[in-house]
Amino acid sequence: MKILPLILAAILAFAGIAAAHQGVKDAKVEAWMHSMSQAGQASKVLGAMAKGNASYDEQKAEGAKSILIDVAAEIPALFESQAIDPVSEALPAIWEDFEDFTSKAEQMKIAADALDVSSAEAISAGIRSLGRSCGGCHRSYRK
Repeated sequence: MKILPLILAAILAFAGIAAAHQGVKDAKVEAWMHSMSQAGQASKVLGAMAKGNASYDEQKAEGAKSILIDVAAEIPALFESQAIDPVSEALPAIWEDFEDFTSKAEQMKIAADALDVSSAEAISAGIRSLGRSCGGCHRSYRK
């Protein structure tokens, strides 16, 4: 099953972000990390349902999808001005090619919007696209 590695990679990436919150000095960076942590938790909820590790719950699935859509929509504004913090994993490439960065955020929003959360099977079938959109941004713009 190819979806499992994508889900695991997303969970591990977001777990690292949550651990990195300690010692943040810049409020903008804290806001980025908080937002990404929310997306990570939402992805974890959906991933657990997709893998069968958690029972399907329509309300939780819809809530997680909504969080992902909201986070994707707020990414450009959150990262609009560059901030430096020793614990940040954001690369300067974000601001060197902000147009591409915001395009990738839009791709995440489109994938989250399109995600069918009507059943665990539907989530499993659609989560790969969402994982690719997250991974595409992380490969280019995250340490």
